[in-house]
Amino acid sequence: MKFFKYQALGNDYLILPGLAGETLTPDLVRRVCDRHFSLGSDGVLLPVSGSAGLPLGGAADFGLRIFNPDGSEAEKSGNGLRIFARYLFDQGLVRHAPFTVWTAGGVVVCTLQADGQILVGMGSVSFDSRHIPALGPPRQVIEEELEVLGRVWKVTALTIGNPHCVVFVELATSDLAHQWGPALEQHPHFPNRTNVQFAQVLDAHSIKIEIWERGAGYTLASGSSSCAAAAAAVRLGRCQPPVTVQMPGGSLWVSQDAGGSLSLLGPAALVAWGELAV
Repeated sequence: MKFFKYQALGNDYLILPGLAGETLTPDLVRRVCDRHFSLGSDGVLLPVSGSAGLPLGGAADFGLRIFNPDGSEAEKSGNGLRIFARYLFDQGLVRHAPFTVWTAGGVVVCTLQADGQILVGMGSVSFDSRHIPALGPPRQVIEEELEVLGRVWKVTALTIGNPHCVVFVELATSDLAHQWGPALEQHPHFPNRTNVQFAQVLDAHSIKIEIWERGAGYTLASGSSSCAAAAAAVRLGRCQPPVTVQMPGGSLWVSQDAGGSLSLLGPAALVAWGELAV
């Protein structure tokens, strides 16, 4: 099996080109992402075409399916999209002009900038409980109290094509993410589970986050998590766009227009390529 491995601020993905979608079973995903018995990664990117039954049909230049290391499928990934864009450029399939990518969480626009960083238009943000989804009556999920293992947290939930739960804290630490992330991710309040960010406001244009990703666990960086935390900070009046999001793996830049559409800017780099024995 041919593979390409890329990383974006320490968040690494395997790209498996030419593999039929039905071949990529949850068991295979778990095996190739295992860091002890295979190459290891935070997820798998599967390039797809219209023939695979996805609604491309000219609506997007490329298609992408995204898989978590536990075998589940994700709707959208900011780091995964930047990695995919970098891969397309490295393969000579795109140039600097903007191009579109279909994901299960919506179509996004990618541009490779002159300095090598990738700009991704991540789409609109919604705090509507019906879109996230979150249990309860239709509402905006803004700083609601949620009991988790006997402790009450104030959570802000939103979606940018995939679900997120943002908790603002005085000090964002990896211990918080490890201790409380799993319970928040799998809380019954979120029927499709959720990504979790513990966010610390640094100033009017910067925040620090620690991340527990749905289906992946603790990660050094996440593009969609950066967008979600930045959008929540802006919505709550804690920050103003653009927002620089600091993570253990590095920083990403998030911009938000008046209509709520988010743009994500950051690097991605090739790590290795070759053939994987499966």
